[in-house]
Amino acid sequence: MRPLELHRAVGAYALGVLGTADTFRFEEHLTDCARCAALLSEFGSVEALLADFARQLPPGVEPVAPIGEALLHRLLDAVQARRRTGRRRRLALVAAAVVLASGGTFSVVRAAGDGAGAANGLRWSGTDRASGVSAVVALRSAGWGTDVDLDVRDAPQHAVCTLVAVGRDGDVQTVATWTAGKDGPLHARGAAALPPDAIGHFEVRTAGGKMLVSVWPQKP
Repeated sequence: MRPLELHRAVGAYALGVLGTADTFRFEEHLTDCARCAALLSEFGSVEALLADFARQLPPGVEPVAPIGEALLHRLLDAVQARRRTGRRRRLALVAAAVVLASGGTFSVVRAAGDGAGAANGLRWSGTDRASGVSAVVALRSAGWGTDVDLDVRDAPQHAVCTLVAVGRDGDVQTVATWTAGKDGPLHARGAAALPPDAIGHFEVRTAGGKMLVSVWPQKP
């Protein structure tokens, strides 16, 4: 591979579709290229998301068509264009783009940023009067735990924020981390190993540990 081709191979490497020789050359390149290392982190969970999608298909159904080089380049461009949005949302968009552009369907990840949905799940919300931050969390049960969609409004600009799930037994698990922007409500996606009925509430915190808002189950 030429240097430019190495830079463009991030998406193919993340999806595991490079050949053996190209994989070796890219990994050598990766040790000295901070740009590619940063881009690779954007693709980090795509393969896992696609695997989760494939596991939910009926037996004998192919999840996607073969992924071509042009599609991989478009995915890389899409990731670069969306670097300022929430990390989990970027990963979801890329995974959905792989499936949709390949002619498949993808029910696990929603590509549209239309807010936290509650289809086949629960929807909790909360507002903190002191911080002015509000959040909506949608939970859906999964075999491995809980799939989580998050909408956050009015978080402090440029603050590094984290959504954590607090279990009924006090266990705390990180669901998603992002940098708050100034472009309106943030939509992110994450997951917790706890099943929905084991989650007591959620908290949005700053990197320094300050709680911005807590989100509890809605009372009947």
